[in-house]
Amino acid sequence: MVVFTIVAGSRFIVPLFIPRFPLPATLAALVIDAVDKSIFQIFTDADLEGYQSYDKALDVYYLAIAYIATMRNWTNVYAYKTSRFLWYYRLAGSTLFELTGWRALLLIFPNAFEYFFLYVEGVRTRWSMRRLTKKHILGAAAFIWIVIKLPQEAWIHLFQLDVTDAFKEHILGSSLDESWGTAIGNSLWIFPVLIALGVALWFVIRRVSAQLPTGDWPATYDSDAHADNQIAIPLKPAADRHWREGLAEKVVLVGLLGVIFAQMLPNVHVGALQMLIGVGAVVVANAAVSHWLAARGTNWRSSATQFLALAAINVGLGVLYMVITPSFGADLGRAGLLFFGLLLTTLITLYDRYRPIIDARMAAEAAATASRPASGPAARA
Repeated sequence: MVVFTIVAGSRFIVPLFIPRFPLPATLAALVIDAVDKSIFQIFTDADLEGYQSYDKALDVYYLAIAYIATMRNWTNVYAYKTSRFLWYYRLAGSTLFELTGWRALLLIFPNAFEYFFLYVEGVRTRWSMRRLTKKHILGAAAFIWIVIKLPQEAWIHLFQLDVTDAFKEHILGSSLDESWGTAIGNSLWIFPVLIALGVALWFVIRRVSAQLPTGDWPATYDSDAHADNQIAIPLKPAADRHWREGLAEKVVLVGLLGVIFAQMLPNVHVGALQMLIGVGAVVVANAAVSHWLAARGTNWRSSATQFLALAAINVGLGVLYMVITPSFGADLGRAGLLFFGLLLTTLITLYDRYRPIIDARMAAEAAATASRPASGPAARA
């Protein structure tokens, strides 16, 4: 139980560091996602059938936080808009897959957002995003989509092959029934091969690094240490943010995530339309509370304050709805209610904190574009 609590808790907590430390926190979330099942198999005798559904839902959770983090950190508006398209394109495909079960949809709607996010965050460790041209951004997105993600999605979702199983069976020459200790013990030659590959990779990285332009700041993984993130941005009054800025997107974002979670989680039997309407109502109710407070000069003092207040409101609304409609309570369950309440409140809180920042950046870029002198035949005329 201790092992399960630590691993499962890390799946919730580590993604919360993505807005401040995007690259290491996202890579840590990826590593935990890759090894959690193996840790459970080695150190516990837990039944993992139900956990696998939560595992998939938590993948969507940390990627949603990564998308929201782009609102906070990315100073290149075109890169943000590209990531927004990649994110919602995959989110739409994931929703359709969960509703239909047709695996080819995951190949048609590949998850290019994740690697695009990691690529841009890798650039941001030393260079300003203002260096990234539209051509560079589109080229990186296309390369990730075609060369990396399409083969990976086909391998995992279309052919339903497992990388670790293929490595054990075809590289180590062991059967899938053998333990990893036995498989590696019978193939000790793998260690010098891995060392040689590591040395070769190190030389390649050094060679490529020597050809890169001089960094705009010393290498750092802290977004707040980047010079372009320290430029003050005038935000709109708090009373204007909750209704006029981003409410429609927030309803779509959190609503689709609610639908996906409802389809993934065990013992949850809420229909897609019912979940979409319910989550949309919760989002609007949260916006109404925040707007009402802001209009009276009271703002959330911190993200923690907003989260705790909205969590209490959302769980309370869920309990009230379960009392009014017992069938809904039976379909969702207390564990499902708590999971949904905390997860969706986290996403709403982060969205409310960071959406005004990207809105201000887009408004500043639009104003700068409008103030530039016109060029071309029309201007000469």
